[in-house]
Amino acid sequence: MSLRAAITGSEETITIEKEVSVDLEATRIMLEHPKSPVHFLNLNGKEAIANLWTDRTRIAKALGMQPGEILGNLLDALSSPEKTVEVDDAPFRQNVMEDFDLRDLPIPKFFPRDGGRYITSAVAVAEQEGHRNLSFHRMMLLDDRRFAIRLVPRHLFTMYRMAMERGEDLPVAFCIGVCPSILLAGASSVDFGKDEMEIASALRRSGLGQRVEIARTTGGLPVPAYAEYVLEGRITSQTTDEGPFVDITGTYDRIREQPVVEIDRIYHQDHPIFHIVLPGGLEHYLLMGMPREPIIFKTIRQVVPRVHGVRLTEGGCCWLHGVVSITKNREGDGKNAIMAAFTGHPSMKKVTVVDGDVDVYDDQAIEWAVATRFQASSDMVIINNAAGSSLDPSSTGMTSKVGIDATKPMRTDEFDRATL
Repeated sequence: MSLRAAITGSEETITIEKEVSVDLEATRIMLEHPKSPVHFLNLNGKEAIANLWTDRTRIAKALGMQPGEILGNLLDALSSPEKTVEVDDAPFRQNVMEDFDLRDLPIPKFFPRDGGRYITSAVAVAEQEGHRNLSFHRMMLLDDRRFAIRLVPRHLFTMYRMAMERGEDLPVAFCIGVCPSILLAGASSVDFGKDEMEIASALRRSGLGQRVEIARTTGGLPVPAYAEYVLEGRITSQTTDEGPFVDITGTYDRIREQPVVEIDRIYHQDHPIFHIVLPGGLEHYLLMGMPREPIIFKTIRQVVPRVHGVRLTEGGCCWLHGVVSITKNREGDGKNAIMAAFTGHPSMKKVTVVDGDVDVYDDQAIEWAVATRFQASSDMVIINNAAGSSLDPSSTGMTSKVGIDATKPMRTDEFDRATL
């Protein structure tokens, strides 16, 4: 599904026809409509969309599946990737610019203390020694042709360091305005060398019956053929201060010295739509958290075979708090599930384990299970002095983790909810 089809297909879309400034004004409008897609017709003179993927149902529709099928299909895609299809005629090639000013793009400054204007939705594509990598990176606008890029020490960072050791820049393309299959795959944590584009291809095939189509940039990088914008350039040896920036918890991240990206050319479709992800908003939560859920599911299933659902909760920023539903084979499985969940997602600091009769997407049902099936003296697991998430402002590098076993005892029916 294209961005324009997703926008027009949603009855919730809020259309903003007036001219909107990229300096904080766009954020105010996004915050006024936190769950609804906000379609800007004139943001810095360009068309843009924000809050598009703030709902699992909307994401599922774009993927051609039901919301409850996303986790299983994503799990299958992670284990059984599919080849992409390379095409010659790609919409992103409709316009190619080598004379441009990045400041003309609808890139917002989101919050008052931000270090600058930021791209938040770009999926980076890089290839090196036969390995292709997709990953999300925030990018702080520096001037007409340069960004500062936040590189965490994972795959793109590794490729960058390898290029620096050879005395070379790392070619990279930043894709903006891609479908949820690319977004979810790009946010996945997989082994180095595993191709996230092929994970996206398998996920799209499972719902829409079609694989991801890619095309080559002038520099030879394989990018999604239907990206709205592609910014092709190089990560250089130059560094600069990056930040502060509001991260997923809604709090400011600190300033770091980060690499500088130089952009060589911009590609875009005719009448392109620039995708914006509000920092600390629901879209940020889901795109970052949902790809972790199948990893947690798989890890728990290794110790408790019957796992029914996994959800990283919005109240925990879809990163720090989670809920898992299981059917126990024996007493103690609830606590085993707790420990496995923390292994599957080490950034999580609170997990609640419930029975299969509790819907992990129903906050009231989860609280009911804790209220009626949990006693802190016997059903709580506390792990002190564990490595914590760098995104947690309450952590000092070490954190305490809590697991709540809200499952009922196996050999009694007194904990069952009455039904007709």
